[in-house]
Amino acid sequence: MAFNAEVDAIGMNCPLPILRTKKALATMQSGEVLKIKATDSGAARDFPAFAKQTGNELIASTTEGDVLVFFLKRR
Repeated sequence: MAFNAEVDAIGMNCPLPILRTKKALATMQSGEVLKIKATDSGAARDFPAFAKQTGNELIASTTEGDVLVFFLKRR
């Protein structure tokens, strides 16, 4: 999937993956896509909740081995 920016939160624990994502989204334009890679087990529930709360669209989530990968579209 095409994306405009990426956050590597591998090895980081909650709340750092969400905080890094929030910071990255603040620099992006509406409609751009952010790819997030995380290994925190809580990320599987944190990112859908974050997307719903902020109005950004979670367009995909997948797993690559132990790494959770999310694609968020900036509102």
